[in-house]
Amino acid sequence: MTDTPDSAASPEIASLSFEAAMGELETIVRRLESGDVSLEESVTLYERGHALRGHCEARLAAAQARIEQVSLGADGRPTGTTPFGES
Repeated sequence: MTDTPDSAASPEIASLSFEAAMGELETIVRRLESGDVSLEESVTLYERGHALRGHCEARLAAAQARIEQVSLGADGRPTGTTPFGES
């Protein structure tokens, strides 16, 4: 197994919205925490959860990169924008 987030995932993970991926990840966590799954199924669920986590992190990073910070002038009016995280 490699360390890339999508290595254990089926191709459809890439098409999931952030909300759908988080929902599935939460379901996986609940199932793993319940202890009612076999070892083999636990490993499969963990691998899918790992891929879903990576997908969610990538979607968040992409969203953060698109956010712009609005600069205000002395009069309180917008004067321009700068990429998120820059001052």
